[in-house]
Amino acid sequence: MHLLRSVTTIAGFTAISRILGFARDILIASFLGAGPIADAFFVAFKFPNFFRRLFAEGAFNAAFVPLFARLYTSEGLEKATRYAEQIISVLFLVLVLLVAFVEVTIPWLIYILAPGFEETPERLQYAIDFTRITFPYILFISLSACLGGILNSLGRFSSAAAAPILLNISMITAMLAFNKSFPTIGHALVWGVMVAGIGQYAWLHYSAYSHGVRFKWVWPKLTSDVQNLLKTMVPGAISAGVVQVNLFVDVMIASFLPTGAVSFLFFADRLNQLPLSLIGIAMSTALLPLTAKHLQRGEIDAAVYMQNRALEYSLILTLPAATALILLAHPIISVLFERNHFGAYESLETSKVLAAFALGLPAYILIKILSTIFFAKLDTKTPLRAALFSLGTNIVCNLILIVPLKHVGIALSTALAAWINAGYLLRILTKERLIKFDERFKVRFPRIILATCLMGVFIKGLDWGLKSHFCSSYKLWHLLITILLGGMGYGISAIASKAFYWQDIGKYLTRKKLQF
Repeated sequence: MHLLRSVTTIAGFTAISRILGFARDILIASFLGAGPIADAFFVAFKFPNFFRRLFAEGAFNAAFVPLFARLYTSEGLEKATRYAEQIISVLFLVLVLLVAFVEVTIPWLIYILAPGFEETPERLQYAIDFTRITFPYILFISLSACLGGILNSLGRFSSAAAAPILLNISMITAMLAFNKSFPTIGHALVWGVMVAGIGQYAWLHYSAYSHGVRFKWVWPKLTSDVQNLLKTMVPGAISAGVVQVNLFVDVMIASFLPTGAVSFLFFADRLNQLPLSLIGIAMSTALLPLTAKHLQRGEIDAAVYMQNRALEYSLILTLPAATALILLAHPIISVLFERNHFGAYESLETSKVLAAFALGLPAYILIKILSTIFFAKLDTKTPLRAALFSLGTNIVCNLILIVPLKHVGIALSTALAAWINAGYLLRILTKERLIKFDERFKVRFPRIILATCLMGVFIKGLDWGLKSHFCSSYKLWHLLITILLGGMGYGISAIASKAFYWQDIGKYLTRKKLQF
């Protein structure tokens, strides 16, 4: 399948999910602000997501998808399905045991995750109660991620990309329709999360079944196939765990700051995740099975071409997105969240965090793409070393910056650690000649930087000029006009500098495949 078309499919559904996610976050900010219930909910929501990224979207899929894709390409769907059955049965058993363990030990785990909550018993109790409800979500969402990986390997990207939409719909419905049925809005939210997990699994199971994937329940056994997967997965699991530890370090340190710091980080990260999901995750999700298939067939030139186009398309979109988030952080946060319990102070502090996170956005995208190259070659050890290096950087920088910059220092540390990670991966790929930049990329990359710089100057001038024409009541129009004209300015400068060509769009719209 055409890489750009696959990415667009994933990004399209992701965009719908993110729009609904923003609606959800706006409601959370309006109902809860940045208070103790909000802080507790965000910790409870992060906890199962940590293990989801560890067991499913992270190490597991990084090891499972290339193996499944190669088996599907060489021996057909039936053989690949039987292999998936063995893996899913073991994954299910591990997840059930994990849920049972966590449900018993939640009070102690919350002390580890958010030790600063001990100073505010209300936040601590809410965090414990909420986590008891949200954690079983990992069982359904991890199995869903596995099913999504199978569908992606079959070239059916839309079903898995659409699944997260159910989460946002469920949480929005819980807040609006059932808020009076629970003690707090936080309780409604966590039950909304659980219902969504069940719905996502049901949807993806149906989608897999409709595309010919007929699962049978088999008793979990450590077969040779399972053992081979575990050998490949263990370094990746540690690597994914290190990345998640980075996030947990941020939460742990933020828990010692005054109430609201955890919420500032959450809301800012949500906005920063938008381009990461639309570009980085969409690109890597499409790239992994496609690259694995090319390598299985010995089509090295096709794999190299695809890697270059993935980097090119990502940078065309990521660099202007990061620039816009940095320059327009305050108006964006103000328009989206500043109402009811989320006031001007919360808006200002969150915008500072967003600008700091956005400094690392291009690095996050590069990590997604560069790691995929290693995963497609079944190398999970190199991303592990890069992640460990960045973890050390994050911890040291947090300890240095937390005192003078507080929550902003946490975001800056995360951004710096991401650049360290991306730089390490790129250095290894270049040294071992696992990546080769073609002439097209070498020519277009500096042009993309030039177009981005011109857009940044244009946006800053627009923002300054429009402030004198719009009062605070019209800040939404101010922001929309700035983004619209800024985007048009970037498009014009990108085409004028030949960083991008209309023909690239035309080849996609007419469904003509780019040469591999």
